Amino acid sequence: MPNKEPKKLSYEEASSKLESIIEAMEDGSIPLAELVAQFEEGAKLLKICQKELKQAELKIQKLDITDGSESDFDA
Repeated sequence: MPNKEPKKLSYEEASSKLESIIEAMEDGSIPLAELVAQFEEGAKLLKICQKELKQAELKIQKLDITDGSESDFDA
């Protein structure tokens, strides 16, 4: 039975694919139906990137807490 679950993309992979989609959209040569599909794919990739960045931020905050230093991510 084949595994139908999509491969988990790294931040770098998702970001690269998202950049390619944006470039293709800006080019203006994509038909509308494909443009909508590309937009949907881009939204999914953006969520992956945001999730990966948030996880990295939380890891950094945890490291800062354990070594006694503070960080301000809002600065």
